[in-house]
Amino acid sequence: MIVRCLRSIVFISLGFFLIGPMVSVAQSDADQYDYIDISNPFLRKIPLAVPLFKNVTGTGEEERLSKSAAELLSSSLAYTGYFKILDRGAFLFDPAKDGVLTPQINFANWTVIGAELLITGLCEVTNGRLAMELRLFDTFKNKRILGKKYAGRPADQRKIIHRFCSEVIQYLTGHKGMFASKIAFVSTGSGNKEIYSCEFDGYSPQQVTRNHEISLFPAWSSDGRYLAYTSFKGGKPDLFIKNLAEMREVSVAEKGINITPAWVPGKFELAAALSFSGDQEIYLLTGTGKIIKRLTRMRGSDISPSWSPDGKKIAFVSTRSGNPQIYIKDLVSDKARRLTYKGNYNTQPCWSPRGDKITYSSLVDGRHNIFIIDVDGLEPLQLTHESGDNEAPSWSPDGSMIVFSSNREGLFRIYVMTAFGTDQRRLLMMKGEQTNPKWSMNDFDN
Repeated sequence: MIVRCLRSIVFISLGFFLIGPMVSVAQSDADQYDYIDISNPFLRKIPLAVPLFKNVTGTGEEERLSKSAAELLSSSLAYTGYFKILDRGAFLFDPAKDGVLTPQINFANWTVIGAELLITGLCEVTNGRLAMELRLFDTFKNKRILGKKYAGRPADQRKIIHRFCSEVIQYLTGHKGMFASKIAFVSTGSGNKEIYSCEFDGYSPQQVTRNHEISLFPAWSSDGRYLAYTSFKGGKPDLFIKNLAEMREVSVAEKGINITPAWVPGKFELAAALSFSGDQEIYLLTGTGKIIKRLTRMRGSDISPSWSPDGKKIAFVSTRSGNPQIYIKDLVSDKARRLTYKGNYNTQPCWSPRGDKITYSSLVDGRHNIFIIDVDGLEPLQLTHESGDNEAPSWSPDGSMIVFSSNREGLFRIYVMTAFGTDQRRLLMMKGEQTNPKWSMNDFDN
């Protein structure tokens, strides 16, 4: 088998960078040999071993950082649903003595415990700087398939680990994953419904708005610089578009109700439902809130637009047939078609970033549950069952996961699951209730 050596220097923009050329080894037929079939709903989790990282100088800070880095890497990759992280108690490996380079690794010690993939790490802290080498191995082929060397401050450890996780998922699936994305949501923890955001795994929740009124429907711009949302802070539901870097905002305060914003992919434009003409209709707006044109014109209310990845179609909720149902409108042909027929109350559509599916909430036997449906309207698949109300689904940027809100444990909390409904678990625990999650489509590390 032919082996390619890729020599490159990758600069990372947030305070740390790859130091020196590091060889990444990849199989020449990597495109033909997929470790992970992301389209397989019966995906077998790959057994992955992540031993504690080897320390260079052995200082207390180095040991602490290397241990927490190995734990973070394990939990972050486990979060994807692709891997079964093996118990370190079974490892025939001593990070203080054994080597982490290809010639030093006894691959039989890993295959005997069932590991198909192995990640080793080398950690060094000197003069307040952190250097880390991370390598991914195929234990059955006795080969290193990925290797990177990073440097920065100790505080950059989380970014370093997630950058390597992105490299691993990119290699194994062809997609970057979601490790640099964020999730916006609504929380009542302050006493009012305010917009918050957190990292992809629930880490570091931050309050974004302080309106002391009801705020709903957060929506990320493609570049992550702007967050649109609805707030009652002016006495009625209006749209607000916040510049997150400068923390300033503009409002769309048309007569009537102004709700459910959705940014056009790759553009400084957004769609939203406005009611100043009578019925709620969907309009296209500039990123500064100016109306460009009206997108829907049928009797009944049209709300909750969600864009196709190419920006040529929208999915939306309409009552034009009586009960709320999901429709798709082709903005080129100006034709709309009904997508959902099963169920009498289908709402909150979210178009997959891969373009092939739409997830939504449907009322079934008195409970809201999450479904996905192909854009051509084949039989929908129910993802949540007998677990309270489940609402407001939103796709991860690589289309592999869905975030949603559920009251299965009492109060509404934010949960995540794979795109096939497996591995459902709570994302974070905060004061109050958390609803309306929206996953960003951008990479906050770039």
